[in-house]
Amino acid sequence: MKSGIIFLLLALQAVSGIYAQKSVSCCAVASVHGEVAMLSKDSGFVASHLPPAPLAFTAGTGEMVRFATKGAEGQAFLVRSPEPSEKYIFVFHEWWGLNDYIRREAEALQEALGNVNVLAIDLYDRQATNNSDSAAKLMGAAKPERCTEIIDGALAYAGGDAQIATLGWCFGGGWSLQAALHLEKHVKACVIYYGMPETDATVLKKLNCDVLGIFATQDKWISPEVVAKFEAGMKEAGKKLTVKNYDAGHAFANPSNPKYNAEYGKDAMKHVVAFLSEKLRTAKK
Repeated sequence: MKSGIIFLLLALQAVSGIYAQKSVSCCAVASVHGEVAMLSKDSGFVASHLPPAPLAFTAGTGEMVRFATKGAEGQAFLVRSPEPSEKYIFVFHEWWGLNDYIRREAEALQEALGNVNVLAIDLYDRQATNNSDSAAKLMGAAKPERCTEIIDGALAYAGGDAQIATLGWCFGGGWSLQAALHLEKHVKACVIYYGMPETDATVLKKLNCDVLGIFATQDKWISPEVVAKFEAGMKEAGKKLTVKNYDAGHAFANPSNPKYNAEYGKDAMKHVVAFLSEKLRTAKK
């Protein structure tokens, strides 16, 4: 009788531990999403994003693909490796949505990295804009649950053996890190361009990869103080974070920013390509 009670207590403890872990994960995404939603209502943040300059882009090697998700069908812009490869870069768009700038960056990234597939994932379900107010509404309305469903669908599309790196700018930078946390063992590297980071060490312990962070010292929102908290959280979690700071404002390296800083943007991409090349080259299943 006594042994039965002990077994029951241990079982209950294990189950409660599982639910506690899921609760921490869900609450963490909700917490970060809440901060992003607040940014979407910050007039200064909205005004800082100038409408993208017109871009004449015709896809060369990439194409739109669709995949099943738990909800509505998801979509992404896929640039395939010239040779069959299980290596993927999951690219996450900025707050404008999956536009031609992101498609162009996806093709350029695939060309720079070689034997990898680049999948630029649409987290807005076929919505995109070049209007700041509309972009703020789209970013604020993006539901964590739906974004996670889309990411899961992208993983299923890539296949269970896929070795993934994540990359994104601003809104997509935050989701690059969230995807790395969510997909755990599948992710071998993560690049976050001035996106809202997770700072809770308890959550960051789930990471299975090193992180490269590209940040701007003049950023009033993803500020040096926010970056310092991210660094502290990663250190406490025992995870490796490399930070590259640039003396610039938010979105300085966004491909669609009319104030794009070519010098800093190209330097940052040099570090990104080197980082991704090394991590995917040495990745183990």
